[in-house]
Amino acid sequence: MRQVTLIPGDGIGPEITEAVKAVFRAANVPVTWEEENAGQTTFDSVGELIPQTLIDSLNKNKVALKGPITTPVGKGFKSVNVQLRQMFDLYANIRPAKTTPGITSRFENVNLVLFRENTEGLYSGLEIFDERLQIADSISRVTRVGCEKIVRAAFEYAKKHNCGKITVAHKANILKNAGALLLRVAAEVAKDYPTVQMEDKIIDNMCMQLVMKPEQFKVIVTTNLFGDILSDLCAGLVGGLGVVAGANIGDDIAIFEAVHGSAPDIAGKGIANPTALLRSAIMMLHHIDLKEEANRIEAALEATLANKEECTGDLGGKASTMAFAQNIISKL
Repeated sequence: MRQVTLIPGDGIGPEITEAVKAVFRAANVPVTWEEENAGQTTFDSVGELIPQTLIDSLNKNKVALKGPITTPVGKGFKSVNVQLRQMFDLYANIRPAKTTPGITSRFENVNLVLFRENTEGLYSGLEIFDERLQIADSISRVTRVGCEKIVRAAFEYAKKHNCGKITVAHKANILKNAGALLLRVAAEVAKDYPTVQMEDKIIDNMCMQLVMKPEQFKVIVTTNLFGDILSDLCAGLVGGLGVVAGANIGDDIAIFEAVHGSAPDIAGKGIANPTALLRSAIMMLHHIDLKEEANRIEAALEATLANKEECTGDLGGKASTMAFAQNIISKL
């Protein structure tokens, strides 16, 4: 039996978490949950955004499943997600985007994975604000070590899954240092993977290519800010943030998460779609080598998604969060 840290989050987080737990129970997944939380809800109750009990749980269990946590816009505390990534050096943000029968999209045959560097770049937290002059400076810190970690992770994935090609997205034509370093390191790492073709695209062209012919891409690797933008773009190609998985992975610890927001406007109504968190949980099962359980749940989920009437309202159905979960359970 494998123990996993469970972070329900806030907003709709607790509801979609319960749905995932129900599916896991029905599938007899050999996982036990150690529940800890973070964010505003935790701060209100114990006075800490990231309590020591959560840190201890992550250090012990090494794997976590996390629901959405609200981040204030332009004020308040720093993103809990960013803090956790930096605290545990979860340098690889991995976001698959795959066309699913039954989910409405403008595109077909999309099947790609984005590797986003997760701890550096413009999200390093190196910001200066001159109150008198009203000037804000943000420093994009990019390191050779950070570039090599994320690039090698992407190449390893491409090699393992026989993807054949990897695309490096950058802005080296303008950012001669911060943009070029990733590209230089990628060219060096590519020599260790002769079976994987490497190409590079300037980020603005990359965005255009993704919305014109997304099926040409298999594995994409890029820096933090560009990856944040591209990951949502790629989610939009296959139905939106409510149906895609996400993972933050380091050398020792991995946190799998729903990548959408906490949706406080529908919290408590029992209508939230748990697909993103369930798909992240399926990624987690593959990570801890429970592949048979992962495949069973994925097959049941996809069979349910193929029938709109059995889905939640955002997917065109009328099912509640838990009714949707029960529809998945009935197909295990």
